[in-house]
Amino acid sequence: MNQSKRSVFSRELLYIDDIETRVENLTRKIKNDVSIVLKRKGAVVGLSGGIDSSVTLALTVKALGAENVLGVLLPEKDSSEDSKLLAMKLAEKFGVQTIEEPITDALEGFGCYRRRDEAVSAVFPEYNPSDYNMKIGIDPASIRQNLPPLFSLTIVDREGNTKSKILPIKEYLQIVAASNFKQRCRMSMLYYHAERLHYSVIGTPNKHEVEQGFFVKNGDGGADLMPIGNFYKTQVYQLAEYLGIPEEIVRRTPTSDTYSAEQTQEEFFFQLPFGEMDILWYGYENGYAPAEVADPLGKTEQEIKSVFNNFMRKQKTTEYLRMAPIKDYV
Repeated sequence: MNQSKRSVFSRELLYIDDIETRVENLTRKIKNDVSIVLKRKGAVVGLSGGIDSSVTLALTVKALGAENVLGVLLPEKDSSEDSKLLAMKLAEKFGVQTIEEPITDALEGFGCYRRRDEAVSAVFPEYNPSDYNMKIGIDPASIRQNLPPLFSLTIVDREGNTKSKILPIKEYLQIVAASNFKQRCRMSMLYYHAERLHYSVIGTPNKHEVEQGFFVKNGDGGADLMPIGNFYKTQVYQLAEYLGIPEEIVRRTPTSDTYSAEQTQEEFFFQLPFGEMDILWYGYENGYAPAEVADPLGKTEQEIKSVFNNFMRKQKTTEYLRMAPIKDYV
């Protein structure tokens, strides 16, 4: 995928030249990993109606056959209704059997919503989930100002009026910890069906989610294989076009679909549009100097340095998420 860093820096560096061969190699490896390495009969894929899970499903079907793939829908009370509709359209397109497993009751049992709302109310005493939706996110401007990401809490009333405040660390950690029940609950259900059928679990994170730490440890970061874990988001869209993913899914703005208020992934975590972030990350991980990146993108060298510093900070602070359990004890 990566060319020599001696190449002239340009957006074309991300383009998959021979996509047919690339997909053939991907699907061959998926088939080998599932049947030979993992010794499983098929695969389970969690479906969210998003581009990443859609491409992952299409690749898995191409590798194993639709009859050996199960799509699992895992909605909860904060999920968008569009997610289910798009996931079902995808499954129908690729001929995959689906099971819907609502997880709201399990999350209520964990105290997910109660613990989250307790922290929100500590910041906004007037908040209650009957009258307000909520979300957390990072100010996108901070990435260009070379500032550490600061999360804000936003509540939205039924008329669409919003209030936002910087989140104190205690409440931030509690909101995130409570919200992470959602991904961990989903992964538990995926493994239930995988073990029931003697299948493997196919993970859906893309390159940015893995390397910048936009996943939950032992949640959506838990899987047997991750076929698109080395693909930039723009490449995922290129794969989607080649694989025939429904246009409604391709056009959909990527969302976190975690909090009750609508929110994009850019707003929640990444701070940059995917097309811009992809090429900047390519420059960062391939050792291009900020000056080499700045001119082709029409930006200043200082802007690129600030973005690269942000990338480095995210990698360092999320390294814990990518670590395997430490076992080297005497």
